[in-house]
Amino acid sequence: MEPFIYNGLPSRVIFGEGTLDQIEREIGLLGATRAIVLATPQQREQAEALATRLGSRAAGVYAEAVMHVPVETAHAARAFASRVGADCAIALGGGSTTGLGKAIALETSLPIIAIPTTYAGSEMTPIYGLTEAGIKKTGRDLRVLPKTVIYDPALTTTLPSALSLTSGINAIAHAAEGLYAKDANPIVSLMAEEGIRALGAGLPRVMIEPDDLSARGDCLYGAWLCGSVLGSVGMALHHKLCHTLGGTFNLPHAETHTIVLPHVLAYNREAAPDAMKRIARALCADDAAQAVFDLGHANGAAIALKDIGLTADDLDIALELALKNPYWNPRTIERAPLRSLLENAFEGRRPT
Repeated sequence: MEPFIYNGLPSRVIFGEGTLDQIEREIGLLGATRAIVLATPQQREQAEALATRLGSRAAGVYAEAVMHVPVETAHAARAFASRVGADCAIALGGGSTTGLGKAIALETSLPIIAIPTTYAGSEMTPIYGLTEAGIKKTGRDLRVLPKTVIYDPALTTTLPSALSLTSGINAIAHAAEGLYAKDANPIVSLMAEEGIRALGAGLPRVMIEPDDLSARGDCLYGAWLCGSVLGSVGMALHHKLCHTLGGTFNLPHAETHTIVLPHVLAYNREAAPDAMKRIARALCADDAAQAVFDLGHANGAAIALKDIGLTADDLDIALELALKNPYWNPRTIERAPLRSLLENAFEGRRPT
């Protein structure tokens, strides 16, 4: 076996149906007494219910999280945390809410308890992202890694089936790129393939029966593994493109990942054959790009960037931004093939 380096991230995971009941204990283990509950406006009711449950341990609710974490939102959230004397942040929701918690922790080192209600995976990473003037910038800092993550499958039943699907494929993207990462290693690759397998098996069942807690549990387990991959190794072209498209054109995060991933896998097919075999195997298919495309398309996900808000005039802007300071990628980033990739994703063509 070739030599490798594996760094385990210091986070605590509580997994299982009903584990939200352990939230008070987890706050206490952090030595915290005044927690703010973060959420999106759409999840304000859930956040307020959690704050009511916490009683004197709750310092307040800040339900203003939005996609891509605009710096203005981050500044306002930090000011709120300081004003109410918070010593802990509870991020209840998906990647947008976890991202806001990270933006607070980046400046204040406030410990985060993440309670995912989607399959985004951000809760398992020390990666943060902030958007300013239409440009999304990302970085890594252990201060933003949630100290505790509570995975309760029952909390994901509120996520509509369509969003469950795209959120799950977003998670698959983390594992897929982890398999051909520059710093990939056997441990992370095991997590990546198992995470893709669990999501590939669970997502179609969720689409049929959204309240199936066994299927929801499989998806949440897969998302945990895929998020762990994202936090452990570097990403490549797919994540560069999605950060560019999402941050610049304010496209919906999970849907963008769902549309772009099959085309990036096709782009990298010949340069990363072992990774492609493992992705295909995890999805019980012959070809990785085709399998991911079919997982989305067969279950009703949008397959074209033009259907989620991108215009034809945006393609050249996206291309130029993606070519600036490109991520490492197993295949060289070339202008003409990358333009073709974007065109195929824009039109929703089956990857070839």
